[in-house]
Amino acid sequence: MEEFDLVVRDGWVATASEVVEADIGVKDGIITAVGKALPRGRRDISASGRWVLPGGIDSHCHVEQLSGMGIMCADDFYSATVAAAFGGTTTIIPFAAQHRDMKIPDVVADYAKRAREKAVIDYGFHLILANPDETALNVDLPAAIREGITSLKVYMTYDKLKLDDYQLLDVLALAASEQALVMIHAENHDMIRWLANRLLARGHKAPKFHAVAHDPIAEGEATNRAIALSRLIGVPVLIVHVSAREAIDTIRTAKQRGAAIYAETCPQYLFLTADDLDRNGLDGAMYCCSPPPRDEDSQAAVWAGLKDGTLPIFSSDHAPYRFDRTGKLPKGDATTFKEMANGLPGIELRMPLLFSEGVMAGRLSLQEFVALTSTNHASMYGLTGRKGTIAVGADADLGIWNPNREMTVTASMLHDNTGYTPYEGRKLKGWPEIVISRGRTVVENNTLNAERGSGQFLKRQASDALSSPSGLSMAEAREALRTIVEVGMKDERSEASLSSRRSSTRPYLTCR
Repeated sequence: MEEFDLVVRDGWVATASEVVEADIGVKDGIITAVGKALPRGRRDISASGRWVLPGGIDSHCHVEQLSGMGIMCADDFYSATVAAAFGGTTTIIPFAAQHRDMKIPDVVADYAKRAREKAVIDYGFHLILANPDETALNVDLPAAIREGITSLKVYMTYDKLKLDDYQLLDVLALAASEQALVMIHAENHDMIRWLANRLLARGHKAPKFHAVAHDPIAEGEATNRAIALSRLIGVPVLIVHVSAREAIDTIRTAKQRGAAIYAETCPQYLFLTADDLDRNGLDGAMYCCSPPPRDEDSQAAVWAGLKDGTLPIFSSDHAPYRFDRTGKLPKGDATTFKEMANGLPGIELRMPLLFSEGVMAGRLSLQEFVALTSTNHASMYGLTGRKGTIAVGADADLGIWNPNREMTVTASMLHDNTGYTPYEGRKLKGWPEIVISRGRTVVENNTLNAERGSGQFLKRQASDALSSPSGLSMAEAREALRTIVEVGMKDERSEASLSSRRSSTRPYLTCR
């Protein structure tokens, strides 16, 4: 008879597809049995009356990252992963951020060292790409992808990060040839710049004007353009932190027409509005992020997008900056909305917020919650089978939730280094009381039981979004694309390849 290291007993076990009453047996950090009346393990944990969910995956968070404005996040890989664990998250995928004067191998090595020394839960990386030069496209990016960094993030805004459409097409072509997923921050840079310059010229410097400058139309236009670029190359993309109804409607329409467009949203677009930026003095800076929170109509559109699959990923976009000169207010009281660090903390509250207001409020089923916070992330980012589910062979990443526990959010109860929370005073129902990472009980009795540096790097596979069940094989599609890229002109051969690729590979880009 198999001896288990750990048995989680008598809980309601939820995956993205079902909820069953069962025990979970764990050996060497792996789930080896799911069933009734399992033999005792070296340790048994009773989950009676509680729900046992897959550990969360937060696939969009900024950790120990220098912003384009030169401001360092408040959290390093220790504080961020500790906070994530207390909120039920057992895997994070933050960014290794290239700035234009940096070489990609140096960037990857730097972030890998920091995480290896400090993380208490498992982690991977996306690569932020700011300089897609020949070396990056031909040497460094393919090498990083082979090492398991199988997703890239690019920006359509921010002076020091944005790529033009030609550069975006180069990156999409590279992603097609190397089987990487491209994540896109979609806002129209010139619209924002034009509005911001005119607001500042008229003396409008307060935080609330950040939301005016980042008009929803700028997000909608850039989203539509990103979709068009994706369709031209014929590769999937994921639009990050979608906030407004116009962008959501654009994504939904594209998906209905068969485009391989995926999208995420974040807590700030469900629980905050632009009114939160309109506070006394500079207090509104604590709510500034890009895109900014919108209005109640957009909140309703986000809920609808989570429910109908338009927005299958719910991430934190944790970007923690302290409310002082080291973060939000680099020029003290003279800081204008254009100079404030963009971003909000949220890595610990991502799952509790959605659990309380989604599951416990009746907006989402428990299975939908699991998909939005864990399973869909594993599928999107090359961790299927290992993370994001409760099944034999998967890592034993579990959260044991008490659905009846009521909490009032305060900054003092949280474990990040930001010093404030935009959700101060919010009452929540449901909380993860025990969190297990690869069979290790990392959080129990509100106490951390994990050593600094005990998290493991996850070498990820290609996204499930890139799979090709019909039409041209991926190898054939990549070869057709290489013909176009390498020849550099549409001769008869490359034109035929492009035509064939478009007609033959469209079926595999249907949305799920």
